[in-house]
Amino acid sequence: MTQLPTSTEKKLGLVIDLDTCVGCHACVISCKGWNTENYGAPLSDTDAYGADPSGTFLNRIHSYEITQENAPAQLVHFPKSCLHCEDAPCVTVCPTGASYKRVEDGIVLVNESDCIGCGLCAWACPYGAREMDALEGVMKKCTLCVDRIYNNSLPEEDRVPACVRTCPAKARHFGDLGDPESDVSRLVAERGGMDLMPEQGTKPVNKYLPPRPKQDEAQEFDILAPYLEPVADTPSGFLGWLDKALEHIPGSGPRFPDPDARQKSGKL
Repeated sequence: MTQLPTSTEKKLGLVIDLDTCVGCHACVISCKGWNTENYGAPLSDTDAYGADPSGTFLNRIHSYEITQENAPAQLVHFPKSCLHCEDAPCVTVCPTGASYKRVEDGIVLVNESDCIGCGLCAWACPYGAREMDALEGVMKKCTLCVDRIYNNSLPEEDRVPACVRTCPAKARHFGDLGDPESDVSRLVAERGGMDLMPEQGTKPVNKYLPPRPKQDEAQEFDILAPYLEPVADTPSGFLGWLDKALEHIPGSGPRFPDPDARQKSGKL
């Protein structure tokens, strides 16, 4: 069995804003692409366009509709991947030592050359964050794009996990959650970031920012109202010239004596 480090120099992880996530799955696609083309064995797909498709993903999004007694229903998109727990049961249960937690940054990884595909780590993980790659016969999980974040050949702005770099809503944040002065730690403190299933005692490093409460009553408004308002109180341009010309016809007054009359007539 693998032993966990007593402490780590950093606690690299993700902060996910459930109020901002729109469920677009951009993070899922970028994660699949990066981890298929670069780190470790490719993430397999079986019968991708057939009647019974299956595949391996390191990040998935689940959507839930939340209903409350005195508030409107709310749709919450919930991204889920490995949380890189401080007390990771997936590590201590591994019989070969393939699953381990790094001392330098706290990232939980799998040494695929030592993995025998027994599936014990998947059973031990209370979050369902590990997936068996059926074609490769090894366990797969989020690596926080360890091959990106330390890659000095990449521009500095790209040295973050692919999911963070891709998110169009800026709902995903990456940093050292062991540093109370880091941007992610401050964000967690300001927004009341929370652990997923804290009762499990795994001490997940990743944090979730809760959705902000919606207003009790949705404001009713007509989206077309600004476009239906009259653009001018009196005719101008060609209509203004025509209105003045008609005034000189015997027995004829102003064609549109006031804006209300013009609107009621249905003429422009």
